Amino acid sequence: MEKERAFKLANETDPALSPEAALARFTIPDDLKLETVLAEPAVSQPTFFNFDERGRMWVLHFRQYPFPAGLKMVSRDKYWRAVYDKVPPPPPNHFRGADKITIHEDTNGDGVYDKHKTFVDELSIVTSFTRGRGGIWVLNPPYLMFYPDANNDDVPDGDPVVHLEGFGIEDTHSSASNLRWGPDGWLYGCQGSTVTGHIRRPGEKKAVHSLGQLIWRYHPESKRYEIFAEGGGNSQGLEFDSKGRVYSGHNGGNTRGFHYVQGGYFQKGFSKHGPLSNPFSLGYFPAMKHANVPRFTHDFIIYDSGQLPQKYQGMLFGVEPMQGQVVQSEITADGSTFRTKDIIRPIATNDKRFRPVQIQDGPDGAIYVSDMYEPQISHREHFAGQITKDDGRIYRLKAKDAKSLAPFDLSKRSTTELIDLFDSPNKWTRQTAMRLLGDRKDKTAIPLLKRILKVQTGQPALEALWALNLSGGFDEQLALQTLKHGDLDVRSWTVRLLCDRKQVSKSVAKRLIDMAVSEEAVHVRSQLACSAKRLPANQGLPIVRNLLSHSEDVGDVHLPLLLWWAVEAKCKSDSSAVVALFEDEQLWSAPMVEQHILERVMRRFAMADTRKDFILCARLFDLAPNKSHTKRLMAGFEAAFSGRSLASLPDELVRQLDEIGGGSIVLGLRQGKPEAVAEALGIVGDEKADSQKRFDYVGIFGEVKQPKCVPVLLGIVEKTADDRLRMAALTALPQYGDAEIGTRVIGAYGELSDDVRSTAHSLLSSRAAWTQQLLEAVEAGKVDKGTIPIDVVRKMTIHRGQRIAKLIAAHWGKIEGATTEEMQAAIAKYNGIIAADAGDPYRGKVLYKQNCGKCHILFGEGGKIGPDLTAFKRDDLRNMLANVINPSAEIREGFETFLVITEDGRAVTGFLVDRDNKVLVLRGQDGQNVTIAQDAVEEMVPQKKSLMPEGQLKQLTDQQVRDLFAYLRSAQPLNN
Repeated sequence: MEKERAFKLANETDPALSPEAALARFTIPDDLKLETVLAEPAVSQPTFFNFDERGRMWVLHFRQYPFPAGLKMVSRDKYWRAVYDKVPPPPPNHFRGADKITIHEDTNGDGVYDKHKTFVDELSIVTSFTRGRGGIWVLNPPYLMFYPDANNDDVPDGDPVVHLEGFGIEDTHSSASNLRWGPDGWLYGCQGSTVTGHIRRPGEKKAVHSLGQLIWRYHPESKRYEIFAEGGGNSQGLEFDSKGRVYSGHNGGNTRGFHYVQGGYFQKGFSKHGPLSNPFSLGYFPAMKHANVPRFTHDFIIYDSGQLPQKYQGMLFGVEPMQGQVVQSEITADGSTFRTKDIIRPIATNDKRFRPVQIQDGPDGAIYVSDMYEPQISHREHFAGQITKDDGRIYRLKAKDAKSLAPFDLSKRSTTELIDLFDSPNKWTRQTAMRLLGDRKDKTAIPLLKRILKVQTGQPALEALWALNLSGGFDEQLALQTLKHGDLDVRSWTVRLLCDRKQVSKSVAKRLIDMAVSEEAVHVRSQLACSAKRLPANQGLPIVRNLLSHSEDVGDVHLPLLLWWAVEAKCKSDSSAVVALFEDEQLWSAPMVEQHILERVMRRFAMADTRKDFILCARLFDLAPNKSHTKRLMAGFEAAFSGRSLASLPDELVRQLDEIGGGSIVLGLRQGKPEAVAEALGIVGDEKADSQKRFDYVGIFGEVKQPKCVPVLLGIVEKTADDRLRMAALTALPQYGDAEIGTRVIGAYGELSDDVRSTAHSLLSSRAAWTQQLLEAVEAGKVDKGTIPIDVVRKMTIHRGQRIAKLIAAHWGKIEGATTEEMQAAIAKYNGIIAADAGDPYRGKVLYKQNCGKCHILFGEGGKIGPDLTAFKRDDLRNMLANVINPSAEIREGFETFLVITEDGRAVTGFLVDRDNKVLVLRGQDGQNVTIAQDAVEEMVPQKKSLMPEGQLKQLTDQQVRDLFAYLRSAQPLNN
């Protein structure tokens, strides 16, 4: 009711004006003129528009917003991120909506759109479109579709072809949008901050997962989709400047937006929108620097179209929907990126309903702005029904004395005539000619384009390079010449086009490696760093090595992190090659390496938490030329281990840490020093000692055999109130085979919490003698058999012995899992329960932590026993139910369960966390890691059963099931 009153008040205090009256309210600079070119009823909710090669304006009417047609909202969070009951099918079998795409034409060149038609209608949540390659590309989340129109009669030749699926619709004001052609022949688009992506070609199993804001691209001919750059604001605008650089606006304040570079990681709202996809990015780029200003400018252009007076050329023009104005900002170089400074508001009004949402440069060189014309611009109010869907205007800002364009059709021009347009002062004309050349792929143009590239500099040369790439004339022979071109943008784009292929010849690789030393332009060095990340290690890392020598780039906004990311990209696949870089002692003293790389490379290997990576850490310590470098490495190592235990370090790293002055009880324990063992046992047994130290030392006693620890560890099991420490002790004790261990653990069994008891089950079922002791306790009534999960009983059957078999049969009968029919019935049952009513994701998060979070990570929180659920396709309810109800039906790769039998009769089950020629590490259902020496392993057998138990949902009420799945299907974290 409060929102309805506010909406009513807005309508009363700021009533809607007629298009004519609204136009009269604007204030415009004296040398410019503003015109209304379209208004309701011809257009409504015009959130996106562009122009075709005939100068006609194509407009999206976003009338279905905010709710997708034909879907039922199952749940939503406080940010209005929704979960829907199904994935909508694509046209022609789609749910009919209110969105449409219309075409508007000025037939006589008087500047008035006098002919109107509809290209397609009855769509739902269409966000953008573009012409090209014989039809219209329509971004209609969750789909990218292509409507063929080979004869250009503005009537689709048939049903649309789905090229991509999986664009999220959790929040329809953040859905993927702003589809447009890049100069490289890829289709580019944005993805907003409060949706996810699971992008794939129809029929493909593997999807590219993403969480929140990013810039993506798709190559129609090769059918490749990739994330161009990750992070940013609620990306709702996409701009290419005349040099082909990528920008998007921001829905926050104190900036005009982001300059995106290939493969970059950018600032985002991490608590709300989730982390970056790469946990080893160890940094991100901020938005372009700007003075403090209110939010926001989500869409802008960089004007380079010739019609407006010279003082406006090269300026940024951005929409400010909350303030109801258009801002003009100066954009200047800031190293390899840019910064902005506001100049004026060339479009301003006191009509509070003016809500500019998109801005474009047009065929005539004017600037066009679309206006939703709303009393308020807020997705929350829009979702609450406070929206007027029948209004909308589009304005033209032009030079005061500008003439209207006569009708034209660039598609009727010859290829040579299109190439002549490279000299046009209008960026729109050049970009449209380039798109048409990409459609034609006319190889007869190649000789002319090569001549232009050879003799020209500046914009015509760059346009010729792009056109050669689109026409099939760009190859390595040409690239070897253009890498030496006098124009820095030609050199930069040559690097990018070459390395987009992710492999180059030896001769080209050598040229790029040499270029990394000699290149004087920081923008080109930036692209070399971006492209090196894409190449194989034997080609990319030498480029990085030479770029690291440029001390002038140490303070650049982008280059230090770009170089780090190029190194990090090879840390998993080619770790030896990465470490080999540091065998060059001169590299260590390069300022870029000292200030930006050393700490990060050590931190990255240490964070990976595998024995292989720890040994690489040891190698880096060994290679460090002096104490200063060692200190930087140690800073990275300590950052990686903040809040983590040092208990699992391999001997090689322990020795290095000891040599560099890292002597500690932990290291002494691992080396078996008697004084360290004695001191550690004293601390472990002291209830007043530091709990983290006690935990670390107990963990080491589980790996380094010291029989003196057994009485102390048993004392912890029996007496301490610290459950975490109890679990650590129960994990350490199984490698000591004393019969007393089983007796005393069973004696303490009744006092243990559920979590600790789970670890006790792992201990007691690991050896035959202890298993029999537990079963005898059940037989004697000392232990309730109901406290022992069926999965533990199943594990106990591993041990041979008539008495064990007899006791299991007496108390549990024949051990079998549920049948397939029972599983299918359960899936159908819970599917119905979830569909019956809405769930609360916030209550579901609490249930998740209690039931799932001990084993699974979701949005960076939880245990590491099972797969990380963040990238799991959680909008597929039936598949998710199948995995919960029948977890053994399909076990994710890397989480297969193994049974290991040791030489002394110990049985350990879990999935394989780590393995090398010395040890293997299993993680059991209790979440504890168990390290076993390879020479102690008698047998290692893969198991068909998942560690995840069946029957997880049986303990929940119907509403709790709905709440749990509402959270599981949430697109992004529920924080704050």
